[in-house]
Amino acid sequence: MKVVLLERVENLGAIGDVVTVKDGFARNFLLPRDKALRATSKNLEKFELDRVAIEARNEKNKAEAQKVADKIDGQVYVLIRQAGETGQLYGSVGGRDVMEAIQAEGGKVERSQIVLNTPIKTLGVHTVPVRLHAEVSATISMNVARSAEEAERQAKGEDVIKAAYEEDRNAAAEQARDMVEGGAGQQDGLGSEA
Repeated sequence: MKVVLLERVENLGAIGDVVTVKDGFARNFLLPRDKALRATSKNLEKFELDRVAIEARNEKNKAEAQKVADKIDGQVYVLIRQAGETGQLYGSVGGRDVMEAIQAEGGKVERSQIVLNTPIKTLGVHTVPVRLHAEVSATISMNVARSAEEAERQAKGEDVIKAAYEEDRNAAAEQARDMVEGGAGQQDGLGSEA
């Protein structure tokens, strides 16, 4: 299906471009979201008459998106989640969770603007891109931790899972030294008959 684009669409074209796309993509995405019109002669004439208004509307939307991007770009959002000892989350952090964290701190984003190809399934600080407009994007960090204290440690760059393993290993080594120094497992010779 041939369509004329009403806004810039990534990997497709800019405002006013007439492109050929698959019917399903046009019917299910471009047309319902007012990103394109069918490329009929009547629609092309209408587009040319409204081109200035369409471009002005796009610039306004881009400016609003840039304001939001300036506000959230580089921000770190903390999410407290339950996880096992290995750092594997019980569940996952998806686009909706990221959106809610941003909105809780005053950011205005939609779930569809969060570019999270796979859900976050481990503890740590994760980088998440946010596409606010076809020409405007921002990058945020999600600090996923089991507690606020752990989130602070991760924010300072500490790998809390590795630190927990080292603490356990040091405690086990200390326990083994204590057993050896205390004579655990050695026979003292008392009570044995010769």
